Amino acid sequence: MNGNSSVPSVSQAPCIKTEPDAWSKEDCLMLLERIRSLLPDADGMKYKTTESHFDWDKIGFGEFTGDMCKQKWHKVSTEVRKYRTMTELIIDAIEFVKNPYKGKKLKTHPEFPKKPLTPYFRFFMEKRAKYAKIHPEMSNLDLTKILSKKYKELPEKKKLKYIQEFQREKESFEKNMARFKENYPELIEERKKSDLPEKPKTPQQLWYNHEKKTYMKLHPDVSQKELKEALRRQWSQLSDKKRLKWISKALELQKDYEGSMRVYHEAHPDTNSDEHVKSVLTKAERQLKDKFDGRPTKPPPNGYSLYCAELMVNMKDVPSTERMVLCSKQWKLMTQKEKDMFQKRCEQKKKQYEIDLQRFLESLPVEERDRVLTEEKLGGGAAGHGEHGRDPQGQVPLGQGTLSQP
Repeated sequence: MNGNSSVPSVSQAPCIKTEPDAWSKEDCLMLLERIRSLLPDADGMKYKTTESHFDWDKIGFGEFTGDMCKQKWHKVSTEVRKYRTMTELIIDAIEFVKNPYKGKKLKTHPEFPKKPLTPYFRFFMEKRAKYAKIHPEMSNLDLTKILSKKYKELPEKKKLKYIQEFQREKESFEKNMARFKENYPELIEERKKSDLPEKPKTPQQLWYNHEKKTYMKLHPDVSQKELKEALRRQWSQLSDKKRLKWISKALELQKDYEGSMRVYHEAHPDTNSDEHVKSVLTKAERQLKDKFDGRPTKPPPNGYSLYCAELMVNMKDVPSTERMVLCSKQWKLMTQKEKDMFQKRCEQKKKQYEIDLQRFLESLPVEERDRVLTEEKLGGGAAGHGEHGRDPQGQVPLGQGTLSQP
């Protein structure tokens, strides 16, 4: 009953913790049904627009005024995704009120039993304050290393105290967990590992997992943070040849994953099969792979860009902000005949590029060919032209030409 100060039963647990005796689950569902009854049959407006037209006094019921209903709705609606219409939002809100922990970590459930601390962590929690006071200059990492060493050096008789405490709490935890599973079987079932195929890893992730064990054998005391940082540096210094090995491996695994997902969707037709599979490669990794496979480098768009690209080869010591200024000045000093020569060379490079690109496309499978053609249309071909494509005197660069799909 509303206003009752007694603790509600599990089946009537409130959905908002700050109001333990005001709204039961049944009250929340009644509120949502009353809101739904006011929605138009052809609800096509944004949920905020529909909400602004509500007469909350008509929604109020029992001991709950219109203002109380409005406040409660705002609290419930923060827990669900904001769909396009109020009708869709209400469906999600009802599901949330019925199963407030569905899809969330079970640890947030008020009745989920807490795991007991391991013997080492009991020792750590007991001694940490003492050692932090003795060594105030030490970081948390250094304190952890010292206490870890101290625990390993403890006589078995002294360790027994922490082990026995852990075992007692472990027995209690297992009993409470069995009771929780019995009371909430649907939450445990949902938590079970899905047969959904595991998403493919990136080249760096594959390499990291391969190198991690070797590095930890050589550096047994390394922390996770230090390990990640050390391997990150190694990966950044890896040669293109070695990096290509992991790029190829990642692409193979992605192809296997896509095949597994097709099989999965056939077995589970009710799942969303339109979800886009993100590439495991970064833009730089994709360009490296394409270059290795023979994709030609895109030429500069015009004579001025070609001139800048060639001039900048010998300007590595010049600040980047000054390079284009110098290029522009040098270009203006050239005769029209010299400029025309660069434009002619540029046109020749573009013609050769189209021939080389066509040959490259013919060597690719259909899906890869479509990807490259899309990148060409968007101007995302293998980079090769200069930083600017416009003549400082106003000459507009010539087009790249069109490519016909083989």
